Parts: sequence; C-alpha cells; structure tokens
Amino acid sequence: MRIATGLRRTLMRMPVLLYRRSNGRIGGRIRGVSVLLLTVAGRTTGVPHTVPVSYFEHDGAFLVVGSGGGSATEPQWFRNLRQAAEAEVQVGPRTLTVTVRVAADAERATLWRDVIVARAPFFAPYEHKAGRTVPIAVLRPR
Repeated sequence: MRIATGLRRTLMRMPVLLYRRSNGRIGGRIRGVSVLLLTVAGRTTGVPHTVPVSYFEHDGAFLVVGSGGGSATEPQWFRNLRQAAEAEVQVGPRTLTVTVRVAADAERATLWRDVIVARAPFFAPYEHKAGRTVPIAVLRPR
C-alpha cells in the first residue's frame, strides 16, 4: 500500500512532536538507549532538519552514531553534521547549542569499543552489516 506524501511527512514528524511536547518522556529512550532531538542545517539547502537520535554521554559531550541501524549508506542527518560547525540538541526539557566534531580514526575506534558497544552491545554488528566504518560525532555543549 502506498502512503500519500503528506501523510508520510506527518508520520515522520510525529516522534519529534511527541518528544518536544513531552520533554522527552515520550520517545526519550529506545532499546534502553537515551534519545535526543538533533537539529542541524541541511548541507545543501541550509534548512534546519530535526531528527530523534540515540546518544551516549561521555566526558561532558553527547556522542551520536551514524549507523542507520546498519544501513550501507550514512544517514542524511549525519552527512549534514559533517558539514556543520554547530547544531542544536534537545535533551529532555533542555535545549542546547553544541559544537560538532566527527571523531577521527583512533578516537572513533576507542569510543566505538569502550563507550558505544560497551553500553549498547546491539550496536556491535552494525559495522559488519553496513560494510562500512560507522562514524561517531562528538557534540559538545557551548
């Protein structure tokens, strides 16, 4: 069954609306992992887009993983993050401006093993499934 474009857009916005309205009480955790709302400008349009993203707190920053659930392609939101110096996150009721940095190889490997997979073992097979190195962005509150 094909869903009309307008209905599809509304359904895609629903998790963001529920999170915002409930200050993260609805949609604030998925599979035991915390979720934030990430707002980042589109890399070609400059139009801000908001998506719910799993995150891990580490050393005063939020780590977000561009796994796409093990998809072979990097999520659009992560591609936008690569081009951004700053973004905005909503963590529960708090909204913060964050600086964006994609972790380089050695740091990424350590974060993947010691933080991401250690806290959420179900992430471990995503790299193999995706056939690519899954990137990690470090979002540090300003």
